[in-house]
Amino acid sequence: MTTLDPVTLAVLKGRLEQIADEMDATLARSAFNPIIAEARDLSHGLYHAETGETLVQGSSGLPIFVGATAFAVRAVIDHAAARGGARPGETWAFNDPYLGGTHLNDMRLVRPVFRRGRVFCWLASVAHWLDFGGAVPGGYNPRATEAHQEGVRIPPVVLAREGVLDETVLAILQANTRTPHANWGDLNGQLNALDLGERRLCALLDEAGEETVAALAALTARAEAMMRDALARLPDGVYAAEDFLDNDGIDQAALPIRLRLTIAGERASLDFSGTAAACAGPLNISRATAIAACYVALKHLFPEVPANGGCLAPIAITIPDGSILAAEAPRPIAGYTETILRVIDVIFRAFAEASPDRAIAGPFATINALSISGRRADASRWVMFCFFGGGLGGTPQSDGLNHGNNPISTATMPPLEILEASYPIRFTQWALRPDSAGPGMHRGGLGAIYEIAIDDAGGADAFLLGERGLFPPFGVAGGGAASPNRFAWQTDDGWRSSPMVSKAFGLSLARGQRIRLETPGGGGWGDPFARDPARVARDVRLGYVSAKAARDAYGVVVLEDGSVDAEATAALRRGRAA
Repeated sequence: MTTLDPVTLAVLKGRLEQIADEMDATLARSAFNPIIAEARDLSHGLYHAETGETLVQGSSGLPIFVGATAFAVRAVIDHAAARGGARPGETWAFNDPYLGGTHLNDMRLVRPVFRRGRVFCWLASVAHWLDFGGAVPGGYNPRATEAHQEGVRIPPVVLAREGVLDETVLAILQANTRTPHANWGDLNGQLNALDLGERRLCALLDEAGEETVAALAALTARAEAMMRDALARLPDGVYAAEDFLDNDGIDQAALPIRLRLTIAGERASLDFSGTAAACAGPLNISRATAIAACYVALKHLFPEVPANGGCLAPIAITIPDGSILAAEAPRPIAGYTETILRVIDVIFRAFAEASPDRAIAGPFATINALSISGRRADASRWVMFCFFGGGLGGTPQSDGLNHGNNPISTATMPPLEILEASYPIRFTQWALRPDSAGPGMHRGGLGAIYEIAIDDAGGADAFLLGERGLFPPFGVAGGGAASPNRFAWQTDDGWRSSPMVSKAFGLSLARGQRIRLETPGGGGWGDPFARDPARVARDVRLGYVSAKAARDAYGVVVLEDGSVDAEATAALRRGRAA
């Protein structure tokens, strides 16, 4: 194999990453669905010809998709081998969550790239389709007890042969959705992204030579070496962490996610023994998705390590059979996002014990998957799906980000103008949520308040699948917890809340009635009484923190003019120290 000098390796790495980025951009600009076009709920990457391991990922795609898609590509490799091997001009499609998928809305297209009669690598495209059948428009069924109630499950099938789409497969895909027009546009966007990626990759191979580019496997070895070095710098030991899901949407019982982190030299193990058994409701995830969540958490903790399959080489991951992290068909999995966020949380928490200088307080850690649907005057169905932002956790260096996105993704919430233009709804409030951030020397970021009014004369039905209503985002290094999630909706008799806290099923809303979400902030980092009083006063002036919270949580007395009462503040802080 060709040996590359570091400069050439870096240049070729950048060229390949640019291909994945261009694929991301192609789909985002051509998709019909705002969750893809605006929120960028998508991902593209290049994968190893034989193992399916991640080689290169796009910088704007969802990290959780990248990790899970390695298993998806492996599944396609195995299915292709069973029928004699992959063939030029093929494109495979599937959404099976138990074979490297995530949930049924996430459609994966996988294509082999051939050179000299052999598979050089695989290209993959993942995107969140708006609707794929099931009992609830949009797919997020908070009351599902089996995957069949969440949508249609497609195993790996050949969508195109010799570049020609299979009309039978297309007919099946089109027949099993409430939004065939949107899904058709999104499918074509994904196919175009793969076409472009294949053209760009072949042009690079023609220019640089296949042996030279194949030597980029050195990037995987480099990622492994860097991860080993990072682990070797941490103190050896065993560190435990746990967190909880509020409920599974069916039963009120909390669901523990438990982790035992062991660091030994340049290796580590993540053992999830003691985690809840598979549940009745849609909070289960597949083993592949759980491993992908570990990949995402480690990338946040060790951002200097290149993003490819080498990251996980020094990490042993134990996921007990029969657990909520190892779902098998037909366990429901629509709410997978909530569970992977809790997996990331416990990894953050355990590493905070091992390495306080890398400690990250808990982010808001729920996407609050909201589906609203109705029928237009011509009887056609409209389906709005959206997720929502919240506060990120404080760090040793800074406060958490206000109204950000979760660690699982780089996606963004679609602008309200796009949502209002696409669906018969109106946002009557979209604001930061005061006092929602966990207090700390570096406080968490603020959550948000959203109010949505129905503008359809025929009314609408709404469904919510969220979390963090009972177990708020945690603080670290002495920081405080953030405010929990809150959800309510308007009825003829006033505002109501759900007995399942952040989950609700089949809410009937008349025109003008509203839904209200108050999302969590992020946890705080460090002792709140160590925060600079001037920064606390600034937060009060900006409306981030109330004067009462400044006094109670930070020991800072802020006067009506927004300045600090230095004498009263010093007395308060001395009193606590005593």
